[in-house]
Amino acid sequence: MVAALAAIASLAIAPRPSAQGAMTGGALTGAAQVARTYDAIMDARFTEIPTLLSATCPPAPSEACRLLSVVSLWWQIQQDPLNRSHDQAFQTQADDVVDLIDRWTRREPARAEAWFYLGGAIGARAQWRVLRGQTLAAARDGKRIKAALERALVLEPALQDAYFGIGLYHYYADVAPAFARMLRWLLLLPGGDREQGLQEMLRARSGGQLLRSEADYQLHLVYVWYEKQPQRALELLAALAARHPHNPHFLQQIAEVEDGYTLNHAASLRAWEALLDQARAGRVAYSEMALARAEVGMALELSHTGQPEASIPHLKKVIDAKPSAPVGAEALAHLQLGNVYDRLGRREQAIAEYRAALAVNPADDPLKIVPRARAGLRSPVR
Repeated sequence: MVAALAAIASLAIAPRPSAQGAMTGGALTGAAQVARTYDAIMDARFTEIPTLLSATCPPAPSEACRLLSVVSLWWQIQQDPLNRSHDQAFQTQADDVVDLIDRWTRREPARAEAWFYLGGAIGARAQWRVLRGQTLAAARDGKRIKAALERALVLEPALQDAYFGIGLYHYYADVAPAFARMLRWLLLLPGGDREQGLQEMLRARSGGQLLRSEADYQLHLVYVWYEKQPQRALELLAALAARHPHNPHFLQQIAEVEDGYTLNHAASLRAWEALLDQARAGRVAYSEMALARAEVGMALELSHTGQPEASIPHLKKVIDAKPSAPVGAEALAHLQLGNVYDRLGRREQAIAEYRAALAVNPADDPLKIVPRARAGLRSPVR
């Protein structure tokens, strides 16, 4: 449930520009400019964001651009979530923008737009808090998100995208395991309704104009984790990859869903190959990091499909490159290479790779390399 409370869309707004560009009825101030910047964030075109923001506010409220900056930083963190180098900057900026927009709602309590942006600002912070294990704080944020979005809908029922955050809350509050329900009770959080929540999310996805990509991303998690419909999740991810081809995260997710949920290792291999080709051509953001991920992913799927020998060159490329990102890539390549050597009966080489994995592994062991490498040292992996 805590993960769900944090998974509220980063910017739950539905733009319908009026002729003057100001918010009247269902419109959002500077809607076209906000949408253009939001699209660039989802496409991982982060270097363009400062220029786009300068053209967005005005006409959009300055608070909107402050929030878009936070959302941009959040999606940069998602490219390598184990990397904590952006954490302090994100926490400071997120706290500041929540306070800024909260003051806006106090100045103009009848302005639906302000309540929308408040829900989005708290949502961005909540997602980061879940990622970093700040469970109680994320749950409290979830309660505030729901209240802000409900207030926005009271003031402006035409803002369809608000239903997504509310629906996400209702869904996860119902499907949460027992321990999370106890947390909900302790924090006096409202209950949920799985079916109602899913319908609200789908309503926002079909009726909103800005939230489509964020909705697809969050819904793919719902379909994978709880609805047991990985093919539906893959359809959503494929649409995201088509709309935002510069963002490597979506192809990576396709490969991982195929590997972990459909067990279609051939399809996972094809997804990793596609990411590898795009990274080599420089057509995706963070191409060097995407290249390392793709090489390791391809090696794993080649092993799964009975081609362990073919995986060796991919792993050696990562080891030789010594990439600084993603976190733990070099250690993981050594570990996988040790597994491959064990399966090929080359025990001495396997032991050397397990030791190398331990030597280059990050101190906090975010990928849990240590227990796997030590297990490999104790006995051959089959």
